[in-house]
Amino acid sequence: MKFIETRGNDGNHPLEITFSEAILSPIASFGGLYVPKELPDLGEAFLNKHRTSSYKELAKDLLQTLAIDIDASVIDEALALYDKFDDPANPVPVVKVRDDLYVSELYHGPTRAFKDMALQPFGVVLSSIAQKRGEEYLILAATSGDTGPAALETFKNRPNVRVACLYPDGGTSDVQRLQMVTEDAPNLKVIGIKGDFDDAQSALKRLLGSQTFKETLKAKNISLSAANSVNFGRIIFQIIYHIHSYLELVRQNVIVMGEKVYLDVPSGNFGNALGGYYAYKMGLPVEKIIIASNENNVLTRLINTGRYDLRGEKVVPTTSPAMDILISSNVERILFDLFGPERTKELMKGLESERFYALNDDETMKLQSLFAADYCNGAEGKGYIKEAFDGGYLMDPHTATCFKAYDCCATKPIKTIVYSTAEWTKFSPTIANALTGETGARDIDALEAISKTASTPIPAMIQGLFTKPVTQATVIDKENIENEILSFLN
Repeated sequence: MKFIETRGNDGNHPLEITFSEAILSPIASFGGLYVPKELPDLGEAFLNKHRTSSYKELAKDLLQTLAIDIDASVIDEALALYDKFDDPANPVPVVKVRDDLYVSELYHGPTRAFKDMALQPFGVVLSSIAQKRGEEYLILAATSGDTGPAALETFKNRPNVRVACLYPDGGTSDVQRLQMVTEDAPNLKVIGIKGDFDDAQSALKRLLGSQTFKETLKAKNISLSAANSVNFGRIIFQIIYHIHSYLELVRQNVIVMGEKVYLDVPSGNFGNALGGYYAYKMGLPVEKIIIASNENNVLTRLINTGRYDLRGEKVVPTTSPAMDILISSNVERILFDLFGPERTKELMKGLESERFYALNDDETMKLQSLFAADYCNGAEGKGYIKEAFDGGYLMDPHTATCFKAYDCCATKPIKTIVYSTAEWTKFSPTIANALTGETGARDIDALEAISKTASTPIPAMIQGLFTKPVTQATVIDKENIENEILSFLN
């Protein structure tokens, strides 16, 4: 598999690179991203081949079909980390909630969020490449709540790798924050910033593209990469669970092979939806990808109007904070696939300089032929949480946004797969409020109340957070991020 650039080539980057090169240096010419030069057509034969396969068998065959330049032994080691999930035989259960709505539960890994699906194996792959090349790497991660804990978990104590993780102080749930600030491995640095996720992500992308910063690291014999979904090493593992979820419906005799479904994805940075799009491109029978947003509904407006307009916009804190994002990096990869590098470069430069771009009518129609979108406010989300719980299903606020999108966008009588990206334990005060109306509960009190009400245990890795010492207390102004990272490396 070869990779090319979303904004064209600047003459300083290679015209094509390998998968391992794209992992190690994820930012391309003109600040763009890397994308596959071509994707294989899997066809129904591939799906039928894996009708009864385990998740790891499916994953290994897909990665081999994509022909990535990673040793088979490393892939085996990476996929073995799915054995750490609740059910190693089926790390992603798919559960019926309504007659035509099934929830793909992506949160059964060590940090109880969907980022484990990609970051657990990704950590092994990147560390292995670094060791093979005899190089030291600094991995940058910016998080709205779930990437950070998953990245820290997968990279802690791994050789040849150090991690600097940026999170918005006050912009995550307490459990998410505790998962980060209680990490004590010496190769990890957690940095709270006074700002929002877009500030953290902008700092990450600026540092990844900064020649001065790279030269400073080079003097320390350190190279630079990223754990965010700007890195295709994340995306490639996110394709797998979309195919698996479809096959689960076939196994449950809910659909027949070849029958189309909706994919209903809660979307912040768009990596999850992008994985579904690439699965569709390779032959997964998908009617449309439904994008669910919260009050930070730039993606809904883009898909429904063709306009990406951030002028005068600020991130609004919501009850689904992992989606409190205005700049969705992976939309760029969709623009490239639909409209090519020159148009993508034009649109992205407009967003960066003017905080705005507009698709023409034909481009908007093309986007709408593949995607539908709606958004869900906090009150609506709590209503869906209560309704689902009364029907016997406990879900988090991000999953709830998909139920609103399902009601509004799933216009054909076909099955819908909703992607549940986080366990209820990550956002317990919001869920307790939805179920009982109580307000102001501390996370630990809300966890215990929900556990009792739902007769479900609190996972040990969540319960234990409240007695672990805080070892990462750094909170700084965003202007000081670079100096803080360099101080960590020293």
